[in-house]
Amino acid sequence: MAWSFPIGHLFGSELRVHATFFLLLAWIGAAVWVESGPAAALVSLVYVLLLFACVVAHEFGHALTARRFGIRTPDVTLLPIGGVARLEKMPENPLEEILVALAGPAVNVVIFGVLFVLLGADAFVSLDPANLTFAQLPAQIATLNLVLALFNLLPAFPMDGGRVLRAALSLAMDRAAATQAAAAAGQGLALAMGIYGLIAGNPVLLLIAFFVFVAAGSERADEALKTLARGMMARDAMITEYETLAPDDSLEAAATALIRTTQHEFPVVDRATGAPVGLLTRPALYKALETGSRARPVQQAMEPGLPVVALNTGLAAVLEKMETGAQAVGVIGPAGALVGYVTRENIGELLVVANSRKGARL
Repeated sequence: MAWSFPIGHLFGSELRVHATFFLLLAWIGAAVWVESGPAAALVSLVYVLLLFACVVAHEFGHALTARRFGIRTPDVTLLPIGGVARLEKMPENPLEEILVALAGPAVNVVIFGVLFVLLGADAFVSLDPANLTFAQLPAQIATLNLVLALFNLLPAFPMDGGRVLRAALSLAMDRAAATQAAAAAGQGLALAMGIYGLIAGNPVLLLIAFFVFVAAGSERADEALKTLARGMMARDAMITEYETLAPDDSLEAAATALIRTTQHEFPVVDRATGAPVGLLTRPALYKALETGSRARPVQQAMEPGLPVVALNTGLAAVLEKMETGAQAVGVIGPAGALVGYVTRENIGELLVVANSRKGARL
């Protein structure tokens, strides 16, 4: 994810933090310091850090459960509005999807239960949400975990409850229709939250509503792509008119090709065999041109190891490779030479064309 950087590994997955998370900490610390002093600011920052530790635990609940079904989680990213566990894919078996979705809230319920037993009921009876102190911090964290679990169980995308809803609906209808229904519920919830946030003058609620609305739409678009991919092959979606570069071509030659064409990326191939060896993206080329001599070879700026598939590979398998972070997927012929490549952008264009054809037939 852009603007995020790794801070370590946990349970076999990379743990990343988005740069804006630190902006959130700075904003909270400064706002509370100005209003209530340094001691209150310290308590608030500890509270936020503990909250996000619980969010990370929630995301690893999803990740470790998905691993039981053979699905890897390359990374977990901490954002100002929560966390995201990037699974290689979601289980398409409804029961497995329900278990993976419920694992996150289950972690929060367990945290609440353990703290409730350790603290006793009296700690919650006297709890004052408006008065955050170190003495009340454990009870505050316990309560917040319960709130997180209940919020995530709302039956609307992108919350975990939306995934449970989609899985349950897919028992009676196809997965695409079930996704449409769950995404519509998510966007309806987002609109309601946004309206309430405007009325109440709550910017945080507005931010959450925006995130929910966009994420629900993204989930619907992703499922539409997967539906389109079924029954299609890499040859149906690949770009066939393009220019390539060789590893020893200069960055100056790459810059000239960038101006001459409309390509956003250039496959880098072996001159002798035509086999792909990497990919030079537009951002990587810009960065290389800014930081050194234009006479340097393309090999120094390209992303090595372009993933490849055969012509008759299912388009769904191509999408799976892209979900692991690949910018493009090369398509090779029988001799191993590059004959085309696929990007998420041109699959999206294929989706638009397919939908327009479908509409014209109605």
